[in-house]
Amino acid sequence: MWSDIIHEFADSPSQNRVVRFLLENGFGVTEDGRISCNGIEVPATAVAKVIGSDRRVVDSTARRILERPMLRDIFLNMRATPDLSRVAESLGFFVITVLPKNASERGIVGAAVRVLSEHSVAIRQIFVTDPQFSEEPKLVIIIEESPPAGVVEQIRALPQVKQVII
Repeated sequence: MWSDIIHEFADSPSQNRVVRFLLENGFGVTEDGRISCNGIEVPATAVAKVIGSDRRVVDSTARRILERPMLRDIFLNMRATPDLSRVAESLGFFVITVLPKNASERGIVGAAVRVLSEHSVAIRQIFVTDPQFSEEPKLVIIIEESPPAGVVEQIRALPQVKQVII
């Protein structure tokens, strides 16, 4: 699905950058062609500045999204979710970051969660960076308490895992 969205903008590298930014950050588009995050409008100039583009490129990308029914439906309903990993320590949580050998391989999340559930570890949040948008895809697991002895080693020993960062 993501590749289909990106393919729609293959003819315009600058608009492609805008679309990738929107998808990476969970930003959507309003009915009137404005960039939004969970219903809050984000100025096109702010988006343009972050990606090193021009406001007009951001605006034209939003209009182009609205012209295509499949894209329109996706971006009108896009929602952002908070990433607790940056504030986990302040909240008293712990972060386990798993770097996969091959992010396209199935079962990485399930295997890691299975290890945690076998040790009755409470999970607060899980998110995965999409391999199509991230140069270094990863699985991030936020847990309530320090992992019990042996848990990190068990996750590290999974065949899909390249590296575990605590």
